Amino acid sequence: MLVADYLNLPFCYVRPEAKKHGRQNKIEGMVQENQTVVVVEDLISTGKSSLVAVEALREANLNVKGMLAIFSYGFGVADENFRKANVTLNTLSNYEHLLLNAEKSNFISSSESKQLSSWRENPATWTGK
Repeated sequence: MLVADYLNLPFCYVRPEAKKHGRQNKIEGMVQENQTVVVVEDLISTGKSSLVAVEALREANLNVKGMLAIFSYGFGVADENFRKANVTLNTLSNYEHLLLNAEKSNFISSSESKQLSSWRENPATWTGK
């Protein structure tokens, strides 16, 4: 909302599912058919919930120009999901840069950086060893 306000542009919010009461909207805010929109997210892990929003906007006949996120873990599955959905994703920062800067500022050691980097490769099976 702050980005839209700062740029003096309309803002809408996309719910994960339509409300069960009231107007039962999935999209709240001022939108018009064929309008061009950019989706703004805070965090991208797999991209699944973000792409559900994109799908809802497309179903409402809005032109999704792309997505901007503050941070991404950089998981391969997210890259694949965005590619399949034909959505361009740009992020302000990512896990790789977080580790790089944490090591550079001596917040973590080189070995800790390598260990944390291995988590991103496969977090589901990571043991920390």
